[in-house]
Amino acid sequence: MNFGKNNAVIIVIEIIPYESRYQPDFKRMNLEWLDKYGLTESHDLEILDHPEETVIAKDGKLFLAKDEEAIIASLGIARVDKDSFELIKMYVDPAYRGRGIGKRLLELCIAEVKKAGAKKLILFSNSQLTNALTLYKKYGFRHVEVKGTPLVTADVKMELSI
Repeated sequence: MNFGKNNAVIIVIEIIPYESRYQPDFKRMNLEWLDKYGLTESHDLEILDHPEETVIAKDGKLFLAKDEEAIIASLGIARVDKDSFELIKMYVDPAYRGRGIGKRLLELCIAEVKKAGAKKLILFSNSQLTNALTLYKKYGFRHVEVKGTPLVTADVKMELSI
């Protein structure tokens, strides 16, 4: 634990690449918000149960945010085709929201898409997730027609030109 001015506790959040030992945390966190909004689908469960096979082995990446040993956030990119990636599984623990963790993860994912030479980053979401949609808009994502999603509950599609 670090202490700053006036003995205030400074929390250092570390962003790390996904490792298989964190799969239970990755699944638990994402099921929390999916279940809360009634959005859990078989496609989500496939990713949450098998992230190495469904995302990482297919040229995607997953990132986690860590406070000491606790995993508190996630975000990833899944390869769609040669020119595009999909942003997937954004979650920040409610106790850590408002601290810029989601922004850090989003900026890292955008940088990874650029580094991979892709031209577009897409995402599918649901209109109930207003905080996430507001964040995406701040980063330049724009609404497009909802098509090409395996998710029945996805009523929002956004894309960012890279």
